[in-house]
Amino acid sequence: MKYRGKRVLGLESNLTFPIVFLLCLCFFLAGLFGSIIISQDVNKSGSRHKLLEDIGYDEEDSMVHGESGDSFINSIPFQVLSWKPRAVYFPNFASDEQCRNIIERAKRKLKPSSLALREGETAESTKGVRTSSGAFLSASEDSTGSLEFVEEKIARATMLPRSHGEAGYLAFNVLRYEVDQRYVSHYDSFNPAEYGPLKSQRVASFLLYLSDVEEGGETMFPFENGSNMNQGYDYQGCIGLKVRPRRGDGLLFYSLHPNGTIDPTSLHGSCPVVKGEKWVATKWIRDKAKGSS
Repeated sequence: MKYRGKRVLGLESNLTFPIVFLLCLCFFLAGLFGSIIISQDVNKSGSRHKLLEDIGYDEEDSMVHGESGDSFINSIPFQVLSWKPRAVYFPNFASDEQCRNIIERAKRKLKPSSLALREGETAESTKGVRTSSGAFLSASEDSTGSLEFVEEKIARATMLPRSHGEAGYLAFNVLRYEVDQRYVSHYDSFNPAEYGPLKSQRVASFLLYLSDVEEGGETMFPFENGSNMNQGYDYQGCIGLKVRPRRGDGLLFYSLHPNGTIDPTSLHGSCPVVKGEKWVATKWIRDKAKGSS
């Protein structure tokens, strides 16, 4: 009995380490398998939220850059709203303070908004098309640096240099829409057949919403994905894809196809403000830099 007891004890002693090792391995594999399943579920159900996360990089990840490049990697969250037209939404593009700074400077220069007229059109015949008031502001006029920050960030988001901003040194058209004011559907690009020869063309538009709007004031794309194009649309109805203004958010959309032709689905407008007030800073981006012939 004593001998058998010692043998059993000896076997237990010899088997203790392998058994513990196997148990640890089993727990590890079970945990690894479970984490893979959970991560797959999270990726499937929460992929849209992942787009809105800032991605952290080490300095070692950045590449050697040229004279005009950056020494760091930049991440700007965005959401594709539409491919027809190409419309991209940028949440929290600017801070509340920056938006308020821009509004305060624009208030001093507000005038009734005007239109680029086609042949045969007059201010009287187009009355009611665009009823907002606005002001042109450049980054050099803003001592707070808010416009310079926004302009530089737009260049990074669009991959189009700051020098391609419209109107010479006047980079932004800041607009205010009060109750019932609107901008009926229109194109930001200019058809040479209607406006004559052009030195350059508007490629894209970036809207920075400077205020929330209690009701109405959405940016609309009535022809989104080809809808409403063959239904006798009167250019005044507030239909199609609608983007609600939210302070600090940005909206980028392209007026031209990659081949340079006008995208008919880029037709857009500003729905009437029902309650509150809408402030937005618009930057038009052209295919040629300032001063180019």
